[in-house]
Amino acid sequence: MPTVYQVNTRVWLTDMSRKLGRPATLDDVPDRELDDWQHLGFDWIYLLGVWQTGEAGRMIARSDPQLRQSYRQTLPDLHESDICGSCFAVKQYVVHPVLGGDPALARLRRRLHEHDLRLILDFVPNHTALDHDWAYDHPEYYVPGSEADLATSPGNYIRLQTSRGQIIVAHGRDPNFPAWTDTLQLNYAQPTVHEAMQHELIGVAGRCDGVRCDMAMLILPDVFQRTWRLSMQPFWPQAIERVHRFYPNTVFMAEVYWNLEATLLEQGFDYVYDKRFYDLLRARRTALLREHLRTDVPTQRHAVHFLENHDESRAAAVFPLEVHKPAAVLAFLSPGLRFFHQGQLEGRTTRIPVQLCRAPDEPVDLTLRTFYESLLGCIRLPVVQQGNWQLLDCSPAWDGNWTWDCFVASIWHRPAAERVLVVVNYAGNQAQCYVRLPFGDLQDRAVRLRDLLGPASYDRQGGSLVSPGLYLDLPPWGYHVFELM
Repeated sequence: MPTVYQVNTRVWLTDMSRKLGRPATLDDVPDRELDDWQHLGFDWIYLLGVWQTGEAGRMIARSDPQLRQSYRQTLPDLHESDICGSCFAVKQYVVHPVLGGDPALARLRRRLHEHDLRLILDFVPNHTALDHDWAYDHPEYYVPGSEADLATSPGNYIRLQTSRGQIIVAHGRDPNFPAWTDTLQLNYAQPTVHEAMQHELIGVAGRCDGVRCDMAMLILPDVFQRTWRLSMQPFWPQAIERVHRFYPNTVFMAEVYWNLEATLLEQGFDYVYDKRFYDLLRARRTALLREHLRTDVPTQRHAVHFLENHDESRAAAVFPLEVHKPAAVLAFLSPGLRFFHQGQLEGRTTRIPVQLCRAPDEPVDLTLRTFYESLLGCIRLPVVQQGNWQLLDCSPAWDGNWTWDCFVASIWHRPAAERVLVVVNYAGNQAQCYVRLPFGDLQDRAVRLRDLLGPASYDRQGGSLVSPGLYLDLPPWGYHVFELM
């Protein structure tokens, strides 16, 4: 199961430019950075924001008062040059010239492959930038509006000058939030839009090894119907099948919400965001976490588990350190794709709006960095990469002791008797329980449990681990990752 590292490309190169004293491109990425990613055990590098954006998106990003207020909170010393416009208002699926263009990306991809790293890029299916060529040449590609729509909902519609005169079209939108006013909503009721966007997707896939599809559920037929009252044929099954004709090994990852994960897996995606898992970690709902993991283990193997990404608050800002560590153990030692975000390992606390190309300077949290290096070492273990995962039952340590319900316990195992036991007290109180290990071969031998994330080491008789089970007494937010020897 792969481990992904997301990099905010424009912010990353801005920082590199400051160090070099000149504008940096993808060609300036040093080999030592690739070496570090490989050493940490990442399999995929997800470069956010490489595509060509336009002047229209940049102007909106610079003129919106609410957005500017959020920028000031991020960068008190904000300059106009820091505001480059949303990377999701794509004008053209070519690498932005300031990043070095398509040739520089191709060279970086080759270097990534030399380090056993693969490349993920974004595809934004729901909308385009305001100044995309289609806005003038193919206005029929967009959801139309009326004068009444513009009058009653001016934030959701815009009047455009096109090759066919002035028309009113919709901005791109998630139905639960205000429209993205730097975008235009594609109309998937039109078969020509399917064809055009499949062509774009094939082009994206040709430049990378995996595609992260932004807000992929917005163009499911029932969602599109509810949002726009327009009927459409399914897009994803045919689009993914067409890409695989050209690039059979391309991996597809969906950003998805609203309990539509299984739907997108059925339509051909390899991995889907597991936002519910993140929300339960953040809300500290231990029993519901267990049930979520128990409900559908095969689906969990296709889940994307994260503690932060470019849309969410920084993990170090949301999870106090004593909670952050067990949350990370649960997220990244559960089955599925492990998703890490640039700055997460260093304990950054400031979320960067996608319209900015500079981040504030923040000190590195060395304690957190050391912890993550050890955790990534656990993830790299062959039994965790290739073994079977099983959620374990916890039982009360004595009658009336409710604290057993604070535990999440699981085990990774392989036929060669490689086993790694993960136990977490995900609560702010001391807790006790028994955890039974379902391995009869432990019955007549001694077992050493060595903690891979700490100094603990225990010798136990195997029979007692089978029944009544391993006795645990952990402090608030305590955890162990035991190698069974």
